[in-house]
Amino acid sequence: MTTQNDDVEFCTLGMFIIDDIDFGGIRPGVKDITGGAASFAVIGARLVSGSKHARAVSWIVDVGSDFPSETLAVIKSWNTDCLFREDTSRLTTRAWNGYHPNEQRDFKYLTPKLRLEPEMLSDKQIWSKTFHMVCSASRCIHIVQTILQRREGLHKTGKSPSAAHALQRPIFVWEPIPDLCTPEEQHNFFAANKVVDVVSPNHMELGMMFDQSSWTEDSQDGRDLVRTITESGIGPDGNGMLVIRAGKDGSYAYSKNCKIWLPAYHQPDASGSSPVIDPTGAGNSFLGALAQGMVTTGREPFQVIQSILSQSGNWQKGLDSWGSYQNYPMALICATVAAGFVVEQIGVPQISDENGEELWNQSGFTERVRLYTQRLSKTLEESPRKHLLTN
Repeated sequence: MTTQNDDVEFCTLGMFIIDDIDFGGIRPGVKDITGGAASFAVIGARLVSGSKHARAVSWIVDVGSDFPSETLAVIKSWNTDCLFREDTSRLTTRAWNGYHPNEQRDFKYLTPKLRLEPEMLSDKQIWSKTFHMVCSASRCIHIVQTILQRREGLHKTGKSPSAAHALQRPIFVWEPIPDLCTPEEQHNFFAANKVVDVVSPNHMELGMMFDQSSWTEDSQDGRDLVRTITESGIGPDGNGMLVIRAGKDGSYAYSKNCKIWLPAYHQPDASGSSPVIDPTGAGNSFLGALAQGMVTTGREPFQVIQSILSQSGNWQKGLDSWGSYQNYPMALICATVAAGFVVEQIGVPQISDENGEELWNQSGFTERVRLYTQRLSKTLEESPRKHLLTN
């Protein structure tokens, strides 16, 4: 039997990758950077979990013969529930990332990839409360079905943590891969939406899939597209979330009856400068943090959010529309703050300890949640319709 302290709250099926990054001539390129969807999604979840619940964040890292010892030390410093699989007969998965001035990214593998299959998850990981996926629509459906079938099989043989745990469906967060955000994939996209709880393309990927240069909330076409997607049904009950990550413009989240816009954590100052260094992985971290936040109501970051926004009538009105999912907007706030840590450097943020307090990039996660929520509280009163996307 699994004890409560051993419960897995977040598990990603993303891959660990060592990155080379080409900034398109804006600045010198870099090599041997800790990356991949798995690393960044785990960072997001780990920021939200905090040190007390670090082991609730679970993932798999495939270690090849060329795996840097420095990278191993970084991963171990996070204290997550990481399953290292060593194979000295192969190279670690490596990739090249190339950026264009318009935020478009090119990506290609430099070594053969070792894709994670749901059958590879341990019996402990299979009981995670949330799962994060970066894959095609058809693979998304396969992953969800396989995980649910494995859970059902384990439950029948008495290998579930508890009856209540076994009967509770996990939350599935799906990030479509950019290469398959094409008009030809629309049918598969709608089919996959029905088996996940959150689907999250970025604004450019969503635009590409529906023959638009980019998606925007400001256009009637953009709003009509959101309505089409949400009314077609997301999740088993049709009330899941479409979360559109819009880079420096923040994020937009929609379900059939709810919608909210949250600005990015970092905003340019009066001179136009910004602490944003490299956007690589920000979307993955956003979704890792969102998934973790969707199942961790009541912990310190959420207490801070509730304390600051509890006096806002506009916020409460917005929350009421979310019904029994009122923790989701708070999870989106945590996701926004998490992404803000990732863009401040090339690679992953630096973890440290100062007088017993866990810091990332010399800042506490909960303190940044406080600062962001205070800003949000102010702009929510000034422009409630903009945040709550009302006409």
